[in-house]
Amino acid sequence: MKVLVTDAGSKHSLAAIRSLGKKGIEVIAASERKHNMSFFSRYCKKHYIYSAYSNELAFINDILKIIEKEKCDVFLPIGFKSCKLASKYKRELVGHVKIAVADYEYMQIAMDKNKTNEFAEKNGIQIPKTIYSKSTDDLEKVSKELRYPVVIKAPEESGSVKYANNEYELKKLYKKVCQENEKQIIEGKYPQVQEYIPGEGYGFFALFNNGEPKAIFAHKRLHEYPKTGGPSTMAKSVCDQELKETGLKLLKALNWHGVAMVEFKKDERNGNLKLIEINPKFWGSLDLSIASGVDFPYLTCKMCMEGDIEPVLKYRENLIFRWIFPDFMHAITSNSLKEFLMNFLNRKIKDDLDIYDIKPNMFQFFKLIYDISSNIRQLRYPHGKPADLK
Repeated sequence: MKVLVTDAGSKHSLAAIRSLGKKGIEVIAASERKHNMSFFSRYCKKHYIYSAYSNELAFINDILKIIEKEKCDVFLPIGFKSCKLASKYKRELVGHVKIAVADYEYMQIAMDKNKTNEFAEKNGIQIPKTIYSKSTDDLEKVSKELRYPVVIKAPEESGSVKYANNEYELKKLYKKVCQENEKQIIEGKYPQVQEYIPGEGYGFFALFNNGEPKAIFAHKRLHEYPKTGGPSTMAKSVCDQELKETGLKLLKALNWHGVAMVEFKKDERNGNLKLIEINPKFWGSLDLSIASGVDFPYLTCKMCMEGDIEPVLKYRENLIFRWIFPDFMHAITSNSLKEFLMNFLNRKIKDDLDIYDIKPNMFQFFKLIYDISSNIRQLRYPHGKPADLK
């Protein structure tokens, strides 16, 4: 089997490449950037640069050229934009390579937070209280009635999040989110304003084959960076029946195909699970699921090649995994450096350092130094800080 993996700069792409490579599968890595940690992996046999995601047709054409040149069997898009375009141009791809992504009709619901909320409510799944506005004038009418802090989210993709603690901050930061996501605004997709949910974060992960679950997994966030809501830097595998049932209910209703992550927070005020978003792609904590016995990249490739797989519905619980360099960022911004160092002595905690594939980790180290030195002023709370955050 020969597999083309995108987004070579992300830690979940590295997780997929390492997992597939260790099974003897030939992996080709690609990215829109020249410098990526996965290019340095011993399991990356060749690497390519493709056109920017913003140039959709050029990106797809580049992918098809790589597939044809390398005679790839499976195309494994990893990140949000690559999964979005793989779904949108699925018809153009399926004649050349095997791929497992949702149809674009359902992808659009999953990748648009406003559509996700509407779909979830129709299916009886709780969401945070949400305001949908299309201008600061709309916000003016409701801003005085809001209970602060609130969260301002761009409608597509994770990461574009701001926290407002009062009416003034809300108006200012709403404009900023609009400016940062101008393309989405032009398409008529406006930011949403949600109540801030205090509580612990959970993720439900699954691989579906045309509406049928073939592999499942769940985790609880232990550390994250930024503290106000970012990727997990340390997480633990869990088995939570309510989390499983709610995640499956949502993805079955979407007739999902391929992988997806459903993110929740357990509201500490009443214990209810609240849907935060759907990530219609592979996820940052992929290493943990692989270490727990659910190898999503391999299972996805196997399903592509064979048409179906035996369900993998059980996994190792209470396994803790941490991503060393992101967790260092968590440690220095939450005054927990001692705990970070002591965790090296805890044999129950696994991590992403691989002495047999150390070059990507060295790349991460130098990138960490650069990120700290270039963003020192906004290191602790790059998204802003909710006033009641402990």
